[in-house]
Amino acid sequence: MLGIIIGVAAVIIMISVGQGASKKIAGQIASMGSNLLMVFPGAGQGPVRGAAGSVNTLTLEDAEAIAGLSMVSHVAPELPGNGTISFANQTWTAQVDGTTPDLQIIKDWPVSAGTFFTGDDVRSASMVAVLGKTVVDNLYLPGTNPVGSTVRINRLPFTVVGVLAPKGASLTGQDQDNVVYIPVTAAQKRLMGVNYVRLINVQTETPESMDFVQSNIEDLLRERHRLSGTDADDFNVRNLTSVLETAESTTAVMTLLLASVAAVSLLVGGIGTMNIMLVSVTERTREIGLRMAVGATESNIRNQFLVESLVLCLTGGMAGILLGVAGSKIISKAFGWPTSVTAYSILLSTGFSAVVGIFFGYYPAKKAAGLDPIEALRFE
Repeated sequence: MLGIIIGVAAVIIMISVGQGASKKIAGQIASMGSNLLMVFPGAGQGPVRGAAGSVNTLTLEDAEAIAGLSMVSHVAPELPGNGTISFANQTWTAQVDGTTPDLQIIKDWPVSAGTFFTGDDVRSASMVAVLGKTVVDNLYLPGTNPVGSTVRINRLPFTVVGVLAPKGASLTGQDQDNVVYIPVTAAQKRLMGVNYVRLINVQTETPESMDFVQSNIEDLLRERHRLSGTDADDFNVRNLTSVLETAESTTAVMTLLLASVAAVSLLVGGIGTMNIMLVSVTERTREIGLRMAVGATESNIRNQFLVESLVLCLTGGMAGILLGVAGSKIISKAFGWPTSVTAYSILLSTGFSAVVGIFFGYYPAKKAAGLDPIEALRFE
């Protein structure tokens, strides 16, 4: 039973770790926004080509044109950069991201205090800011409400109008709360002195319309950037749905690999069950002979040992399920790794333990049923 217990518990734990990783990745991608297309600048042209995003080809006008396409719900350009944030005698380094109010809607990111800045703030390039939780924790005393205070971003004063609710880590492990959002026009004109944006977020009305909108965006930007049929795109449109599908397929393969490795211990447990049942047949030879002598058939003997093997494995399986569920919770709490125990993993382990009991119990049962009653009664 111990071999079966360890095997079943290992399968459940490995599958729960894989499923937990899959859910965590899906959640991190979902935190970036649903039905989301991301438009990046393209690569440099000429004798030496740069990487994607090496040429600043996107503008606010491009974002406004994309917002006019059909099936587009929200558009939020971004101009991110690092900045030094200071308040009173405290200083902190964070990402300063110029954007529009639509970004809050796309990312479904509520504020815990105050409000997000408005479209009027963007049009007037107002010096206002919305702080992430990490920035607040490092600049202000606990319990302080930053709304209404003035922080300096690269020595320029910005009035705090809101504080974002905690978001957590991104898909790449970056702290999403270590950010300050300001109007994109203020970032362009007053902070960075540029006239471009580095990213345009586009949220479609439905998941089914993403391919249609992506195609329209590509056609629109090629027309706006005056690219002929032979010119390469100076932009790159990424579909987060494909990223999610790739991540899910990767974690599915990982989960299968982990479960396969764990299943080896179940196989070893099955072999141990067979060995124990063979020893049991040898030790109970006289009992088998006596049963046959009083009328037991071969099928009676075979079924007896098969049932014993099946009960042995199923009992071990049930204990293994409890150990596996407990082990998954311990791993989650001790190492901070997400786990997800599913009915699928429990049913799989239970079914596998039953199959192991029947498969590895059949040979000992057949051997017991094939004993000669006379020889069995004479066995010492």
